[in-house]
Amino acid sequence: MRQDDHDDVTERTAEPPREPVFNLAPVVVAIAMACIAIHVLIAHVLSTAAYVWVIENFAFIPVRYSGAFPFTAAWLVSPLSYSLLHGGYAHLIINMIWLAAFGSPLANRIGAGRFLLFWAATALGAVALHYLLHSGEAIPLVGASGAISGMMGAAARFAFRIDRRMEKPAFAGEVLSISRVLSSRPAVTFLLVWFAINLATGVGFASPGVSAQIAWEAHIGGFVVGFFAVRIFDPGAAGPARAA
Repeated sequence: MRQDDHDDVTERTAEPPREPVFNLAPVVVAIAMACIAIHVLIAHVLSTAAYVWVIENFAFIPVRYSGAFPFTAAWLVSPLSYSLLHGGYAHLIINMIWLAAFGSPLANRIGAGRFLLFWAATALGAVALHYLLHSGEAIPLVGASGAISGMMGAAARFAFRIDRRMEKPAFAGEVLSISRVLSSRPAVTFLLVWFAINLATGVGFASPGVSAQIAWEAHIGGFVVGFFAVRIFDPGAAGPARAA
């Protein structure tokens, strides 16, 4: 067989490259590892007194801002640090799954730096709405759900389109106008189901004893910020940025 013929056969029979099953953005992996490490430390290493100290200083506690307590560093830190804490392994695992699903395509789209700023903005939006509705409460708020809900809101602005032909799959196309999002059946279906679940949780239609543990207001606060502000973080027409 001639070399040219051999090359042709090789080209025809060669399998196309396969996309890795786990192809997560490095910044998403870093955040997930931080959340896991913190939870393992809290659950298995720290004493009860140390655990209480962590919650008092790094969880978001609305009553802290009532004016009845002295100013501490926790005033500034906890509105962000709460998003790295979790109430249990089930809480942690569920959030990490959603972070992988919605965080990676967004991080691959906007880049690591903008992704961290987006995380901060949506985490702050989550606690802002939670605080407005629970300003006098001393119940700590923990979890990445608010920031992840923001990623879901951002995904809706792309109508959940992901370009999987890229080495790092990312949300594809331009950030859609709100009117175009509302004309997309998948996006509208997702929005209706998502808000219905959260509102049902809020009025007590979750499993017994569960609704009181789910800060559904924080979910909505983060989602709203992500939905309306994603254009600010998107680098624009040059296409998806590479995650550092």
